[in-house]
Amino acid sequence: PAFTKEQVAPTRDFTVAVIGSGVAGMAAAYRLKQAGLDYTVFEKGHEVGGTWWKNTYPGVRLDTPNYAYSFSFAQRDDWPQQFSEGPEIHKYTRDVAERGGITQNIQMGTEVLSATWDEEDGRWVLSMIVDGGEVQERRFNTVLTAVGQLDRPKFPDTPGHDTFAGIHVHSAEWKPGIDLKGKKVAVIGTGASAYQIVPAIVDEVEELKIFQRSSPWMLPTPFYYEDMPESVTWLVEHLPQYGQWLRFWQHWLGVEGRQHTTAADPNWTKEGSVSAVNERVRQQLTEMLKEQYADRPDLLAKVTPDYIVGGKRMLRDNGVWAKSLKKPQTTLVTSGMSEMTEAGIIDGDGTLHELDVIIYATGFQASEFLEPLRITGREGKDIHEYWGGNATAFAGATVPGFPNLFIVSGPNTGHVVNGSLFSMIEYGLTYILDALNIVLEKDLKALDLKQEVLDAFVADLDAANAQKAWGHPEVHTWYKNKFGRVSQIWPYPIVEYWNITRAVDQSQYTEIR
Repeated sequence: PAFTKEQVAPTRDFTVAVIGSGVAGMAAAYRLKQAGLDYTVFEKGHEVGGTWWKNTYPGVRLDTPNYAYSFSFAQRDDWPQQFSEGPEIHKYTRDVAERGGITQNIQMGTEVLSATWDEEDGRWVLSMIVDGGEVQERRFNTVLTAVGQLDRPKFPDTPGHDTFAGIHVHSAEWKPGIDLKGKKVAVIGTGASAYQIVPAIVDEVEELKIFQRSSPWMLPTPFYYEDMPESVTWLVEHLPQYGQWLRFWQHWLGVEGRQHTTAADPNWTKEGSVSAVNERVRQQLTEMLKEQYADRPDLLAKVTPDYIVGGKRMLRDNGVWAKSLKKPQTTLVTSGMSEMTEAGIIDGDGTLHELDVIIYATGFQASEFLEPLRITGREGKDIHEYWGGNATAFAGATVPGFPNLFIVSGPNTGHVVNGSLFSMIEYGLTYILDALNIVLEKDLKALDLKQEVLDAFVADLDAANAQKAWGHPEVHTWYKNKFGRVSQIWPYPIVEYWNITRAVDQSQYTEIR
């Protein structure tokens, strides 16, 4: 931050609440600490790390290059693998919290239930429940929500889903004691978590049924499971700052990334793609699938995606998915699920698949931002009623009528083919901290975004997303909300987000005194 509270408002009592201690909450805490602000992080669980604390399913690991998947202020140069496993990333988050000196400011076992703006007082009233069931209320000048998007599991609404007599578990709620050896197991879904779970368990189970709704496009990554090359390890040990340079290199490759392959050409008319470049990528990836499944034409027809390349985030392909699908104990089911019974799943063709375990790799309720938090702003405005299922925020961070409430990693800050979760979090925090600097320097109660500013911002975003593969009307993905609007993805080069978040334009806000 470009300021400290001691410099701009040494005598003012000013407190900040951060909700969540995942990577977004940790970054927020560290920046607030640097600015000398009085802050408290509220975490409903008992560990930092968010996703990496909660997700312990078999095979969990990164699908982003490891050096780039790290904080700029806590760089590590001795990553053991290029795409590290979940426990390694969780250990990193714990180390950062301890070394960054933020652990003592985290109140574990505390779930924030609601935040209500007190107009007269100019502060937020937080209601929270702590372990043991005690409900508390505390007041803060500013609230930063860092609750994440991939937090609330989503389940299919298949009839009879609550009648299954065996073990059933969502990937994000894995129970360590689950024994899959010799069992008949179903994995529902073929997204990122399923893609990691299936190869990890396929040789352990007696039967594996994979229920696929949509097959993923995959990015060739033959070294996905491999340890860090010896050359990199040697350079890190002998060449000062090599690890920092490598992080920058990986980060910068992702700034533009493969964005050019997803941009729509308005004159392009060929179905199944949005431009000549996009079509060329589709053909190349299709040819690679043909090579992998040359001996299984029956599987090739099922695993060849029927949607536009770039419409969804691609998975990492090192060949293990194809090998898993070809194993004799594996069945790929593409006819859907018509019903669940006590014994298992009846597919769309009427066949009963008898099962011992069902693993839901069905994703999250990602478009329902800030649920189940109840947030009430000025004049009794409820944020979920205001959004009506269509979450929007300027720079993904701030919403009109909710002064001094900031979202870390909010609407339209995700990415498909370019950028980094850590980049968007840290750039957004630069903006948020600048807003707090203005509040303190001017001795304001708060800043409140003007509605017309958000309206113009969203109109531009929507127009840009409509020109991307993921915004195409034929593409159906969790990046779109129930209205078909892309509410998750940043459609521009990441440099544009960096520019927007460098400093707050004070003319875009109403000052509350």
